Amino acid sequence: MTRPKLPEESALIRTDYTDDGAWNQVVAAAQAPQAPDGFMADLTPVNDPSWDGITVAELLAEIGEPPPYYVFIVDRETLTNPEHPILAIDISGTEYPEEHGQTVRVIPSAMWSIENNLSLANMDFIEFVESADDDGIFRRF
Repeated sequence: MTRPKLPEESALIRTDYTDDGAWNQVVAAAQAPQAPDGFMADLTPVNDPSWDGITVAELLAEIGEPPPYYVFIVDRETLTNPEHPILAIDISGTEYPEEHGQTVRVIPSAMWSIENNLSLANMDFIEFVESADDDGIFRRF
């Protein structure tokens, strides 16, 4: 299957096509300015059915070497969980094989934190993984 090339930064990829309304809600919430400072995630939504159902392993194989260095996935868990936690995936490639494929879930209101810091290289992906709650979801520092 031929898939479109992903943006080099901050792709928000839809991999579940069961609920258009939930997808739209998640995209809006993830890109919304957050109080009190109005920070917001600069995401590029990728709404192409060719990504439907792709697994993390398949996505890593498809991307290969970075860029992108990270992607965000809206999957079934995102759409059905009341908190809508988006799956963030580290695409470190062979340069950092121990980090390649790490994941953490992020609630939409905290997307600005991970997206802004990763896109500017202010923080490493592992810092968000280590700051996630016991359920594997990053909510805030």
